[in-house]
Amino acid sequence: MSAEATNPATPGPITPGAHRRRARPRIDLRRLGRAALLGSTARGRLPDAIGHVVEAHRAHYPDADLDPLRRAYVLAESSHRGQMRKSGEPYITHPLAVTLILAELGAENTTLTASLLHDTVEDTDVTLDQVRAEFGEEVAYLVDGVTKLEKVDYGAAAEPETFRKMLVATGNDVRVMSIKLADRLHNMRTLGVMRQEKQERIAKVTRDVLIPLAERLGVQALKTELEDLVFAILHPEEYAQVHTLMATNAAREDDPLAAIADEVRGVLREAGLSAEVLIRPRHFVSVHRVRRKRGELRGTDFGRLLVLVAEDADCYGVLGELHTCFTPVVSEFKDFIAVPKFNLYQSLHTAVTRGDGEVAEVLIRTHQMHKVAEAGVVALGNPYTPSGEEHLDTVGERADPTRPGWLSRLLDWQQSAPDADMFWSTLREDLAQDREITVFRPDGGTIGLPAGASCVDAAYAQYGEDAHACIGARVNGRLAALGTVLVDGDTVQLLMDRMEGAAASEPSRDWLDHARTPAARIAIRRWLTAHPEGPSVQETAPRAPYSGPSARPATANAVVDQPGATVRLAGCCTPVPPDEITAFAVRGGVVTVHRVACPGVARMKSDGRAEVGVRWADAETAEYRVTLTAESFSRPHLLADLTEAIALEGVAIISATVEPPTQGGVRHTYTLQLPDAAHLPGLMRAMRNVPGVYDVGRAQHATTGAL
Repeated sequence: MSAEATNPATPGPITPGAHRRRARPRIDLRRLGRAALLGSTARGRLPDAIGHVVEAHRAHYPDADLDPLRRAYVLAESSHRGQMRKSGEPYITHPLAVTLILAELGAENTTLTASLLHDTVEDTDVTLDQVRAEFGEEVAYLVDGVTKLEKVDYGAAAEPETFRKMLVATGNDVRVMSIKLADRLHNMRTLGVMRQEKQERIAKVTRDVLIPLAERLGVQALKTELEDLVFAILHPEEYAQVHTLMATNAAREDDPLAAIADEVRGVLREAGLSAEVLIRPRHFVSVHRVRRKRGELRGTDFGRLLVLVAEDADCYGVLGELHTCFTPVVSEFKDFIAVPKFNLYQSLHTAVTRGDGEVAEVLIRTHQMHKVAEAGVVALGNPYTPSGEEHLDTVGERADPTRPGWLSRLLDWQQSAPDADMFWSTLREDLAQDREITVFRPDGGTIGLPAGASCVDAAYAQYGEDAHACIGARVNGRLAALGTVLVDGDTVQLLMDRMEGAAASEPSRDWLDHARTPAARIAIRRWLTAHPEGPSVQETAPRAPYSGPSARPATANAVVDQPGATVRLAGCCTPVPPDEITAFAVRGGVVTVHRVACPGVARMKSDGRAEVGVRWADAETAEYRVTLTAESFSRPHLLADLTEAIALEGVAIISATVEPPTQGGVRHTYTLQLPDAAHLPGLMRAMRNVPGVYDVGRAQHATTGAL
């Protein structure tokens, strides 16, 4: 499709030379209007006005049944007769132009029929029931999906609620949004007749909502032209500068990109690879982005080479030849064939350098990949046709696009945003996240998320509002804070608090700082609004003494080879049987017993301190003191639950400290008196079983202060 705009405020297109792909000539709207009014509409004959539509449609579907198009045109023309556009053309020129856009992209018959009728229910006396009776349920559904809601009924909420209605309809049939995108493109092309303020308002909605939707549906041909039209309206000075640069480059006698294209053709011909090598000019916004990134533009920055081949394997063959005969720019290589984008896009991206230093970006794809890259879901024909019926050969083995992951998430969260303003602002935020990642659950399932999403987002995507009870996560097998940002391909295990009762299911206000998805943000905000007092008070690190039940002085149940010495168990490592131990004499005739693995042992040995022989006494009747650390995720009532678990094991708490929470985690340190050493494994198991606790271990350093 041509990227030309008829907006009077927008400079015309750049025609860089004969190597540019030939585009279908733009329709003269006045001539089309005359044809619409004067052309034959006799029953059984094809109206002259839709000749361009038919020509474009038959290029994709040679055997298409044209009768529905004829009947749809007759109804549309007669119902819109007498209506005029602000530009002065008969109104019927608009649905005709929208239908031509879709026909050029390869839309199937049902979409084109609905496109011709898309404004009839909204702007004429035709009813939806009439459309349904004449053209069937599918056409009626598409027409209803793009029909605006009345401002009389919805007031200021009419626009956001219309978009909500269209998105919900798109969830059942993506062709609804295809028609809307083509409708907006034609309106943007002819926006120059409106006052500047209205142009800017429509351009901003197009930028924030329609362009991201075109990107998500993979309809690059519509997306790029919409971007240029918005750019011309909202940034006229920058647009004019880019236009001048592109015009200057197009006027050059020497074109370095054309020279490289010739070299590439020669390389592939010598390798026996059948390929079509084209120059793909960048559109205005693309040139603007490259200019901002690189500063001064090179001659090769105004376009990219496009290499089209027959089979997937040929793509990699072309890549190998290019990387052999030219110097590849390794950082520019991307394989979107092995790992397609979430919007169906497949291609190999690379960049190569000639001996003179000229760099050319290259796209390598099959003809089918190119069709899908340009037209996205439109290229899928009718995605609801049962296997084996018409259009299957258009795309071969296609994926079902009826509910892509981003759309499922959008439809889920919009149900939780009844307020039109919240929906409208959240929709724009959601669509501003322009990349998709996939993370894996431990069971092999997947979770689709926008780029930049965190474990918080994964929790709400998997569990909905039950994610309030999430207390942590493991990312790729390692414990991670809930604020951890995920990357494509991560494996995420979400750790849930399984305690009974609502008190255990409280999200933290801090989670809002890490939530990127609307579903997570809306759920957290709704809980916080319903609980203005906020979550239960989290544990902090007071330093008041605490004595557990039946606490008794520790006795050192170890025998040392130093008669008369007072034996003490070291507080830094609190050894218990059957730990391997050693001992050192200290002042006052005291011998301290350490675990051999204690860091203090290595330090004392390096200082030249002599070890004292030591062994455990009778372990069956002895009592032992041990220091344990419990690593846990922060949650209400955790200290009380840990204390109860310890007490139920018949163990006395001598002292405890709780360090301030960091990144959602808390460390508890307990000095405990065991009735016997055999209690230690069971005690540690009991502590690990407390919800929120993910590790319990022996302390390695002395603890100061007590709780």
